[in-house]
Amino acid sequence: MKESVLLVIGFTWPEPASTAAGNRMLQLLLFFKAEGYRIVFTSTASKSELSLDLNALQIESRSITLNDSGFDSFIKELNPSIVLFDRFLTEEQFGWRVSENVPNAIRILDTEDLHSLRKVRETSLKKGIPFSVQSWLKDDSAKREIASMLRCDLSLMVSTFEIQLLVKEVKLDSNLLLHLPFLLEEIQMENQRNWTSFKDRLNFVCIGNGKHAPNVDAVIWLYQEIWPLIRKALPDAHVAVYGAYMPQKVKELHKPEIGFLIKGWAKDANKVLENSRVNLAPLRFGAGIKGKLTLAMQNGTPSITTGIGAEGMHEGLPWSGAITETAIDFAHESIELYTNEKYWHDAQHNGVDLINQLYSRKELSKHFSIVLENLLQNLEMHRQQNFIGSLLQHQTMQSTKYLSKWIEVKNKQE
Repeated sequence: MKESVLLVIGFTWPEPASTAAGNRMLQLLLFFKAEGYRIVFTSTASKSELSLDLNALQIESRSITLNDSGFDSFIKELNPSIVLFDRFLTEEQFGWRVSENVPNAIRILDTEDLHSLRKVRETSLKKGIPFSVQSWLKDDSAKREIASMLRCDLSLMVSTFEIQLLVKEVKLDSNLLLHLPFLLEEIQMENQRNWTSFKDRLNFVCIGNGKHAPNVDAVIWLYQEIWPLIRKALPDAHVAVYGAYMPQKVKELHKPEIGFLIKGWAKDANKVLENSRVNLAPLRFGAGIKGKLTLAMQNGTPSITTGIGAEGMHEGLPWSGAITETAIDFAHESIELYTNEKYWHDAQHNGVDLINQLYSRKELSKHFSIVLENLLQNLEMHRQQNFIGSLLQHQTMQSTKYLSKWIEVKNKQE
């Protein structure tokens, strides 16, 4: 009987302590580990001091190189049952090598979020024009990302909004998509009893990795337009901004005299959140779902965010706080949530319902396992139904393959 092997091609080495993407990858690794897979994690990136210790999880790791046929020998020998691409860029780089050398391996793309959607929304905000689906569809990055999804057997989607967008606007076959948001433990009554009370919590918090452009924009907007309004109503309050890799322009916003504190990386984000009364996430662009918001719910901390922030996260269930768009409304809701204990407790309970109903690791894992088993048993038929995907595997459509081969030859000649 063939050993079940999962090969992960990571865009980066996962950093669960600093990014939602790192947490997401850890959740997937733990799922496959529980399913009995031997896991080999690879990446072309360099490790950092915040990189996950894969050895501690009995997960093998290996550095790989772009445009290197040595990968072909490696993957042939490994002969994985499943190859998981971490974001579409790794599929572009290695997908053709996977399909040529281990054609029977299931190819899964973990999208994290629709990167092209985030990119076009950022461009629209900077230009001061409304975002439109048409502008997204015209963008080259959208075409590349969707082509990558079509070349794969399954794409994992964290956001229901993005699934609807792909099915409705792109006419993508829903059988190629699986809604798999964060896999979280349900919040038990015992957890809730141990939460810090409303009266014992103080001040506001804002969390987000500084390498992520939406987070940087959110901090700047908070500083320039929202915080002055909150501070005027609550002159003794402060907001603590946490996040690894903060750029200099954010560090320069550290102004204790107005209660705006740039703290940097939080070694224990749970502790930070459980002692804060309100979480602020003023996101003006982005995609996917937000780990900072589910983490706040897991710690009983209500959040004020925007439509972009809460997008695809609550399925019509009441939000754990408030969703608003303008700086004035954002500040007003923040002040109300901070000072109104009943409103705060209702928001906290909404967060419990959201986690337990929409993000249950147990229920989501059970469904994912069934989908994988069906793919393993019916892969040939599944691929026959994805004609566009097979078309994109044709040599006339494989520009990334031939570019990679050209670069490899060029490198050897230098």
